[in-house]
Amino acid sequence: MDRYIGLDAHASSCTAAVLGPSGRKLQCQVLETNAKALIDFLQTIPKNRRLILEEGTHSNWLYEVLAPHVQEIVVVSVRRSRGPKDDKRDAFGLAESLRLGNVKVRVYKKQGEFATLSHLTRAYGVLVTDTVRTQNRIKSLLRSRGIATGGKQVYSVKKRGQWLSQLPDQARGQIDLLYCQYDALLELRKMAEKEMLAEARKHPVYRVIKTCPGLGKIRTAQIMPIVVTPYRFANKRQFWSYCGLGIVMRSSSDWIRTEEGKWVKVPIQRTRGLNRNFNRSLKYVFKGAATTVIGRANKDDPLYEHYQQLLDGGTKPNLAKLTISRQIASIVLSVWRSQEVYDPKKLNRKT
Repeated sequence: MDRYIGLDAHASSCTAAVLGPSGRKLQCQVLETNAKALIDFLQTIPKNRRLILEEGTHSNWLYEVLAPHVQEIVVVSVRRSRGPKDDKRDAFGLAESLRLGNVKVRVYKKQGEFATLSHLTRAYGVLVTDTVRTQNRIKSLLRSRGIATGGKQVYSVKKRGQWLSQLPDQARGQIDLLYCQYDALLELRKMAEKEMLAEARKHPVYRVIKTCPGLGKIRTAQIMPIVVTPYRFANKRQFWSYCGLGIVMRSSSDWIRTEEGKWVKVPIQRTRGLNRNFNRSLKYVFKGAATTVIGRANKDDPLYEHYQQLLDGGTKPNLAKLTISRQIASIVLSVWRSQEVYDPKKLNRKT
């Protein structure tokens, strides 16, 4: 007999609510946010145990710890609550949605063999963000003193003296500290990149994905722990939507009545846009890969040739770039499934 368990997790406490198959409330208990306490509680509940919890700070850890002790575990996106709200209501609400099959958006949490790589790519991403933020602060300080800055020469160790000489004495202390921060972050970034790539090379699929157009070693390493397996997606369109490359059409008042009294659909202007619920890291990777393909301007590359054909046909550059991004995403999904390296000749035949 199935038991549906809703878990409302917080930093110090977790509220667990249990429903029976008929929807009857069996129990509700407050537990410490502790792996042993949660596992002991689950073991007191008869099988089959079906657990549901919301996406949050603890969701990755809870999924890893509790998955072996339940028959099903579901992580859902945070819902917008209306009306009365407390931990008990939230826990029973989660359990009821799982019992009724009313879970709309499930968050994929399996990491499999890419668990270590996932943590390393996150560390690398944080260091890249901090490095860029420090660079912006250095340029912002110089510009605030009326000093024009451009390019990357302002960060060069050899040419820092000429920039410092243009600043008054009271401003040099701040920029010296910013330069020290930048140098330290740059060393950490190189170290994180080295460890991330060393871990990525341990997986055979790394060499396959790396052959895709526009993807270098870093972008390939970032894709692997996010996608985990290509079989998550039934087709390329689902993958496009997950990457934020799916086109959404919106319209209203589509039907009118004719003189004969029949309803017909009229051609109206539809609002077009990209889906808003997506993985931002993957969108950044594939849009960057498309930028690389376009920037190389290699006439022998079928993707670049297709990009030029789109421009010649009147497509706007941003939409043509989106098309190339979708094609690269499709190629990644295809080569990962087939475990075959990218072959431009096959793409030419399809085109």
